[in-house]
Amino acid sequence: MKAELLMLAPLLPEYEAQLAEHFHLVRACSRSEQQALLADRPERFKTLVTNGGEGVDPPLMAGLGNLALIAVNGVGIDRIDLELASARGIRIATTDDILTDAVADQAVALLLALLRHVCLADRFVREGRWREGGFAPLGTSLRGQRVGIVGLGKIGNAIAARLQPFGVQLAYHNRRPLADSPYTYHAELAALAQASDILIVAAAGGAGSRHLVDAAVLDALGPQGVIVNIARGSVIDEEALVARLADGRLGGAALDVFEHEPQVPEALLALDNVVLQPHLGSATLQTRRAMADCVVRAVLAG
Repeated sequence: MKAELLMLAPLLPEYEAQLAEHFHLVRACSRSEQQALLADRPERFKTLVTNGGEGVDPPLMAGLGNLALIAVNGVGIDRIDLELASARGIRIATTDDILTDAVADQAVALLLALLRHVCLADRFVREGRWREGGFAPLGTSLRGQRVGIVGLGKIGNAIAARLQPFGVQLAYHNRRPLADSPYTYHAELAALAQASDILIVAAAGGAGSRHLVDAAVLDALGPQGVIVNIARGSVIDEEALVARLADGRLGGAALDVFEHEPQVPEALLALDNVVLQPHLGSATLQTRRAMADCVVRAVLAG
């Protein structure tokens, strides 16, 4: 009889099929389904599959008494109680390194789309307004811009490498300077924002970085500045961000993540100075296949 594998988030079908050869897959993607599991032999699950956005709710983890492995289809572990996992000896496997290139590509794509009004111009053509007159707004060149990166880890460095050919001036903020980094370090995030035309958020999520980009940082970036977020929505004070985009205290934003996904602030939908994406940082076929393969290998290895 096959062991049961708890699926809190799906994988690509062909990779779920591989798991189904060895396990009986039990899906519990909603909170109500997960609560029901706790009343139905929760001890039967030794392994679960989730993703960075879903994580594992603390009550669910606490109720899965025999849980030994959490396989994460992603790199984000901010929605997993790491202290509880460590205390119980629960291993956590992530798809580290696999999605770096895809997320870095997305950051640059979002930035260029924002600066060159790609989405706005697309709507202009689709709505038939081009025939009525020329497209008025002029875009901004990336070349020569001052770019600040919040979180110069693997993804932050990959973004920096992609931006170098554009002739930008690069700087960064981390908790501490990196000895081998060629980029200018700012110990204070507000100082980085003040010295930047563009701020790209690539910091890890979690309680320690919640609202790291706050009202003061956004004010330092200023009315000509733009911000790109491909990290976690919680890293930016979303209320402060929306207010400044709406009244002109901030020039623009390109956002792949939001504080209360999949809820997006209604005020953002009417603004022309924003580019919005539904958390697609790693969403290329090649990357998602590689991530799913990594998850399958981790689960089968036990």
